[in-house]
Amino acid sequence: MDAPVVAQEEAAADSWPLLSWMASCLMVFGGALPYVPQYQDIRKSGHADGFSTRVCLVLLVANILRIFFWIGKQFELTLLLQSVVMIVTMFAILHLCCEVQNTNRVSTRQHRLSVGDVSSSTALCNKAINHVQRFGTNGPRCARCGTSHSLSVPGRHIRDLDFRYFWKWSAFEDYLLFCFGFTVLCAVVTLLLLDSPLFVETLGSAAVMFEAMLGLPQLLQNFHNSSTKGMSVKMVLLWTAGDVFKTSYFVMNESPSQFWVCGSVQIVIDVAILLQVLLYGQDTRDKLG
Repeated sequence: MDAPVVAQEEAAADSWPLLSWMASCLMVFGGALPYVPQYQDIRKSGHADGFSTRVCLVLLVANILRIFFWIGKQFELTLLLQSVVMIVTMFAILHLCCEVQNTNRVSTRQHRLSVGDVSSSTALCNKAINHVQRFGTNGPRCARCGTSHSLSVPGRHIRDLDFRYFWKWSAFEDYLLFCFGFTVLCAVVTLLLLDSPLFVETLGSAAVMFEAMLGLPQLLQNFHNSSTKGMSVKMVLLWTAGDVFKTSYFVMNESPSQFWVCGSVQIVIDVAILLQVLLYGQDTRDKLG
């Protein structure tokens, strides 16, 4: 009578490593999946105005910090690999955004925004000028001619050290340079303070705090624009599903408490962005394809 029960228990024990391996693979690559529809939308539409590239900034900083946190307090290798995959994904998104923005320039010169040049351009309406000065993108439709004005004036470089244009650079190399400098800084500080448990825990808390704010730049951009146009709703839905999954994963695997707290905050922000989609009256069915 006990033989079938024993056989079932052995089968369950044999299947558990496979399920665990599948869950780990989903954790490693699942975090990058939400950005596939956003990448496709940007490639298809030819503009990235609706997507906040500061989402990439938040994720790059969070995952670089998480890697150094792993050096000080080694947790699951799955989460370390997830950080590497996410960094590569964010660089791919940034590269596409830079490519699209530079392609949209009227002039063949590289777009490097200059406030002085913009102010002296009398051919543009004031509304378009203000928009380009603030966001570095094409302005709204002109009230006089009904067209969206474009500017082909010099833009900002990371070496300009102008905080007003931080993370609004034209060249992809500027983003690489920033991340390289930030990584070197983290490496030096970690090397000096690695023996301090307080520093290691603070590093982990900083990593998850940044990651918890993942959706905040997109939330604020939607609020400022009073629109979610250009943002992939599929991306946010996948954010929500992924955050629910990984928060459950953190709890079940008894990961450091910073991780599941981070996941909980992300779920709240995801829901807020989905409410914005309804609030701003976008045709959700069209946005879902």
